[in-house]
Amino acid sequence: MASFASLQAVNLTLRRRGTRCGIAEPSGEPAPVGQKTRYDDGLAARVFMGLFARKMDKFGSKKKNKETKEKGFWEYDYESFVEVSKRVMQGRSRLQQQEAVREVLLSMLPPGAPQQFRKLFPPTKWAAEFNAALTVPFFHWLVGPSQVIEVEVNGVKQRSGVRIKKCRYLENSGCVGMCVNMCKIPTQDFFTNEFGLPLTMNPNFEDMSCEMIYGQAPPAFEDDPATKQPCLADICSMSSPSSPICPKLEA
Repeated sequence: MASFASLQAVNLTLRRRGTRCGIAEPSGEPAPVGQKTRYDDGLAARVFMGLFARKMDKFGSKKKNKETKEKGFWEYDYESFVEVSKRVMQGRSRLQQQEAVREVLLSMLPPGAPQQFRKLFPPTKWAAEFNAALTVPFFHWLVGPSQVIEVEVNGVKQRSGVRIKKCRYLENSGCVGMCVNMCKIPTQDFFTNEFGLPLTMNPNFEDMSCEMIYGQAPPAFEDDPATKQPCLADICSMSSPSSPICPKLEA
């Protein structure tokens, strides 16, 4: 939790200086489905992109051109962050992809952080609502604009849901397998099993929105509708249109 708190403090400080990433569309809202949303990424956003990308690049494909110079910390943008994610997928099964993301997340935390998180945030309604509220500003750079919503968890209504209007990661990758293996499953697993706070993520592949529900235990992989999705053939460069399910979800 110390790592999350420190990163949040950096994020808030940089945002006060006018460097928070924002949508560059005239409407101020994500572009319609089929069109790519334009973002104006400031310093805070670039810091997090570089941080995550450099960590993930260690797990990327080793088959690089000898003349290719390693990117500097400040040279990463969102597109290069997504490209790093694609390299991590190459040559790995879905379980290996998920494990790679888990290791990246753990590498960003100081020793004992998950245990401290469990002490500070036991799985209560308050903890779920607090983390939902934290998600909106903290992960804006990663998923785009979102808002806290009311959801029902175990028969109790609470404001522990987050609705992502149009997920930036899915929009830029265009890949169902990347969404599920590199984001949804490892994030759910990390919060549920490492932090002890259940989390379910429900991506909508038609409008690219996503609903996060803190406090709700995720379904088993085989029972999750997201794991039965076909490729987004119109926008995914790695798609297999003839396959009823994205091959990255079966490997």
